Amino acid sequence: MKIEQRSVSELSNDPANARKHNDRNIQAIIASLRRFGQQKPIVIDRNGIVRAGNGTLEAAKQLGWDSIDVVITELNGSDAVAYAIADNRTAELAEWDSDVLAAQLNGLLADDEDLATAAGFSVEEIEAMLADFEPGSEDDQGQLDQLEPKIVTCPHCRQEFDCREQI
Repeated sequence: MKIEQRSVSELSNDPANARKHNDRNIQAIIASLRRFGQQKPIVIDRNGIVRAGNGTLEAAKQLGWDSIDVVITELNGSDAVAYAIADNRTAELAEWDSDVLAAQLNGLLADDEDLATAAGFSVEEIEAMLADFEPGSEDDQGQLDQLEPKIVTCPHCRQEFDCREQI
């Protein structure tokens, strides 16, 4: 995959994109781009039509960006349409672990309110989530030294190690 920079003005949102981006969604993407920059490229076809990342392109335009990182797909026709749908649908099928999310957002909120909201949640949403959150006790979580070994293999060097030792 080769990442390139393209002028925002030469790219077009997919007119047949089935995923709609409301103002709140675009504002969340804008907050993320402001805080973290562009951390992944958008996907365009050879004609400059966005196949994945329509909301990111819209946010970049609203931010006044001149250029954006892209990758160019060779998919076209029905394959390009199916990929665009799959890109949105696969994310939609995931679920939040509400306890982990609440704990992480609580930590972010304690560190920096702007950082917490750059994650896409309002302070009010985070506070509502925290109202229902009760951290588990040590008995609930167990102790690391009592866990069974978790042997993993490095995909690069193929060395095996117990990942508990990395904690």
